Amino acid sequence: MRHIISILVENKFGVLARIAGMFSGRGFNIETLNVAPLASPELSRITATIIGDSSALDQAIKQLTKLINVLEVTNHSEGQTTDRELIMLKVKTNSGEKTQIEALCKNYRTDITDVEADSVNIEMTGNSADIQSFISSIKSFEVIEMARTGTVAIKRG
Repeated sequence: MRHIISILVENKFGVLARIAGMFSGRGFNIETLNVAPLASPELSRITATIIGDSSALDQAIKQLTKLINVLEVTNHSEGQTTDRELIMLKVKTNSGEKTQIEALCKNYRTDITDVEADSVNIEMTGNSADIQSFISSIKSFEVIEMARTGTVAIKRG
């Protein structure tokens, strides 16, 4: 099962390694990982999308809260959450395909960030399902390069 966990931590050396090791030791596969400082540079938020058994998740969260430098753990799988990720693609094009790609991008509310004679760069933000749907749709064109962030999430309300 897929779980999204946010971990508020002190921005210190070795914290990420301890957290990744804890997930690994509990048999969770980290699907995506996003780490960034907050407005206060002393704090960072780690958002991990992990694949693993639900019964072990509660124990893993308890273990996370015991780690040094961990201030708060939020399980986004349990509640109302807004989650997003970013994808950037470079797609090979010719003059005939550009209008098709533009139409596809308009349907998915993406931004074309660069246009060259033989390629376009596309940027999209959305939830994981929207991103995956866009990837499936754009596969009819030649994707030269792709970069995808991990999921970021925050509770609603």
